[in-house]
Amino acid sequence: MMTANLALMIDQSDHVATAFVPLAAGSAIAVAAGSAAYRVTLRDAIPSGHKFAVADIAAGCEVRKYGASIGRALCAIPAGAHIHLHNLESLRGRGDRS
Repeated sequence: MMTANLALMIDQSDHVATAFVPLAAGSAIAVAAGSAAYRVTLRDAIPSGHKFAVADIAAGCEVRKYGASIGRALCAIPAGAHIHLHNLESLRGRGDRS
């Protein structure tokens, strides 16, 4: 069974959606923004307010949320995986980069 309206994706260029409520691993979620629409089976449990990949993301690639870059994938991130500090490097607000 496909569940809709449990997660938010703002821009069609986004790589992630944000969960409105806690989502169980194995849940089938539908998300869309503009002309981009995804059906994702979650690989991990996703806490409310956290992100999950709507499509596969290659290691080293920019990750987009709300139409803007939020960082770089530290490893390959498969569709449906939880995205957080363990697999995303933020490039914002770092004083060690010029």
